[in-house]
Formats: sequence, structure tokens, C-alpha cells
Amino acid sequence: MINSIRSKQTILIGAMVLLVAFLFTRDIKGLVKPKEETTAAVPAGGQMAPAETAAIDLKGVSTTGKNLLSASLSAEITALENAYQSASAAKKAAAAKLLAQKWDDVEQAVPSALYLEIVAEKEQTLNNWLITGERFLKAFDNTRDSLLQPALLQKAHTAYTNAAKIDSTSADAKTGLGITIVNGMGMPMQGIAMLMDVVKKDPKNLKANMSLGTFAMKSGQFDKAVTRFNDIIAIKPSPDAYFYLGTAYENLGRNEDAIEAYLKSKKLAGNATLSKFIDDKVKALKSKN
Repeated sequence: MINSIRSKQTILIGAMVLLVAFLFTRDIKGLVKPKEETTAAVPAGGQMAPAETAAIDLKGVSTTGKNLLSASLSAEITALENAYQSASAAKKAAAAKLLAQKWDDVEQAVPSALYLEIVAEKEQTLNNWLITGERFLKAFDNTRDSLLQPALLQKAHTAYTNAAKIDSTSADAKTGLGITIVNGMGMPMQGIAMLMDVVKKDPKNLKANMSLGTFAMKSGQFDKAVTRFNDIIAIKPSPDAYFYLGTAYENLGRNEDAIEAYLKSKKLAGNATLSKFIDDKVKALKSKN
């Protein structure tokens, strides 16, 4: 029994790691190392104490990010940073937008999100806060730094809270809040209820449905996950939906169904790293039949 549970945990963790790599990396040269559990910094009760959230140093993450880039790209960003620092108050937001876009172009979500936050604070619109929240969630999902994760989640939660204050009916704001709550910014069931409310009002809301599907997997409710991902695929087929569907089937021991879903994910993705992983996965599953 214990070995079975551990096996399912291994399958699920491996799936999450590979899909995160596929979704957030444009030029993957090899399999990434498994990232730490996103709940590592969350207390046992599932709720993250704001007092425990450390501030994020923009200068520090910028320096770290530029060290990962080529000299020419690093120089471009430094020039944009200098322009931002010297910009007048009226032009700060525009300069921050350029930096946010540039950091996003080079797949550095943390500094990108921090500059989007600056923009949102200066130009407090629904869209600005939604984009900021989404970028912080992307950074949260993509980082392996267990000390940075709670700060990113807190900032995502704040951004979506600000969005909801502007428009309390916004499905995107409610979905974002639901995701942050389930991940540690409140009691998980509160977040699930919020996401369920979004889906009830908008059954074709892909982001809310995807979140409910992945949360079902994390909680071991693979039957529910299969239903959820099949519903998503009926709305809009995507490589990540098929990948998660395959993972859910695999955990249920439905290997033929898992193989079919994995191969559809591979076909839609066209990603070398994911393709290699799926080929190995399919080979292993076929050997069990």
C-alpha cells in the first residue's frame, strides 16, 4: 500500500516538473531538476502567515537574472534599468512596462512581475492587476527557491485582491484568488469553492477548470481529474491538458488510456524535451501490459 502511494506521488511529481519545464521554458536543452514542492514554505495548516513572507529585492533578482543571460541581453536590460531610474514620475510607468516586457521575453518571470507591479501601482486598472497577478503566479510555479515562493504567492494574492476590489465580478480575479488561496494564502477549501463558483457561472472557463483539475490530482482524486481534463479537452485541446489527463490515467492504472493521452500531448506540443519524456513514458507503460 505504501509503495503504491509512493509510486503515485513519484508519477505526479515527475509530471508536474516536466510540464512546468515545457510551459515556461522556450529553449530546453535537457530535463530540469525536480523543483521543490510549492508548499514547502507553507505551515501544516495550509495557510501562510504574512509575517513570514520576506520582501523581494528587485536589484538582487535583476542581478541574478542578468547573470543567466548573454552579455548583449544583459547590457540591453541595464540600459532599460538606467532609463527607468532617470525617468520622470510621469514616465516611470512606461519605462517599467518596457522592463517587464523585456524580462518576460527572456523568460525571467520574477523581475518581470515586479516591474508589472510598479506599473499597476501607478496605473491601477483591472487589467494591470490581473496581468501582475498572473506573472507572479508564473514566477511562483517556476521557481525552485523555497524562500522566494511564499513572497511571490503573497504578491500574486495581493494583485488579485486589488483586481477584485476594482471589479468584484471579474472571473479572472476570482480564479487567481482561488489559486493563491489553495496554494497557501488561506484555507484550501475556500479557494476550491471560489474556483467552483467561477466554473458554475462559466463552465468553459479554462483557467479555473485547469486549476481544479490539477488540484484534484494533487489531492489524489484522479477520477475527478480525468473528468475535469476531458471537459477541458472538449472545450479546447491542449498539450498540457492531455499531459495531465495521461498522468491521471496512469495513476489509476489505465495504461492504454494514459498512452493515448500522452501521445496526443506530444503531437500538440512539438517540444523536444517533452517528446523524449513521453517516448520513455510510453515505452515503460507498454512494458507493463
